[in-house]
Amino acid sequence: MTEQKHHHDPLNVDEALSTSEAFLIKYKNVLLGAVAALVIVVCGYLGYKHFISEPKEAKASEALFRGEQYFGAESYELALNGDSLGYAGFLKIADEFSGTAAGNLANAYSGICYAQLGKYEDAVKYLDKFNGKDQLVAPAILGTIGNCYAQMGQLDKAAATLIKAANRANSLSLSPIYLIQAGQIFEKQGKNAEAVEAYKQVKNKYANSYQAMDIDKYIERASLK
Repeated sequence: MTEQKHHHDPLNVDEALSTSEAFLIKYKNVLLGAVAALVIVVCGYLGYKHFISEPKEAKASEALFRGEQYFGAESYELALNGDSLGYAGFLKIADEFSGTAAGNLANAYSGICYAQLGKYEDAVKYLDKFNGKDQLVAPAILGTIGNCYAQMGQLDKAAATLIKAANRANSLSLSPIYLIQAGQIFEKQGKNAEAVEAYKQVKNKYANSYQAMDIDKYIERASLK
């Protein structure tokens, strides 16, 4: 996805992180959690759409198709609000087809679109409406909410939500990312003991993850403060 450069980092931790590490919480419009949620949610949608039998569900899924095209092209405003060619927009689909799987997915898409547009309060509103129990989808959405809170400067909520997302995911692919994000936020707040605890979870519980390879330097840095 295209990155939009900006000069103000809400968490202001670049001086403590290398370039490769800082991207986890730095970017305003390219949220790692949002990207993860997008990939996982779309895969989930491809799985359930083959089993649709209800006419309302089928109609809702058909309505989503054009929005997914706009979403893939990063035309987030059109994806959200529709066009002049008959596509209603994710927001209207979520409202009109509330209670369907496609309507539920439209809530997730709406929230991610808002996050990509930098409208984090609206993003949280719609992401909160998404109801998913999948071990990957639900934590990914929760992680995106945590990133939105971070961008709004609500660091306590951000860290707590990211920890919750990590625990719910309990996976090598997502949990270490959210734990490191939470740890970085704790460091920004001066909560170094909490940061060390988050980092040690990566070291002890997800030792085979990619992020665990460099986790000792996170632990050392937070322990010395």
